[in-house]
Amino acid sequence: MANIDFPANAEDERIIRRALREGERPSDVIRRSLRLLQREMWRERLSTGTRPAAEDLSGER
Repeated sequence: MANIDFPANAEDERIIRRALREGERPSDVIRRSLRLLQREMWRERLSTGTRPAAEDLSGER
């Protein structure tokens, strides 16, 4: 698995802190956010009539 360097600014850190659920780490919040972005992109493709790719539907890479 690749490590991604993410230099969070003060606003990013504030958002991450507020989104933390009990027992979560900041990386869990970012991972959850990426899944939400994936669903948003999938919905966008559906609304424009573009067929989502298979990995968009399965969540796999």
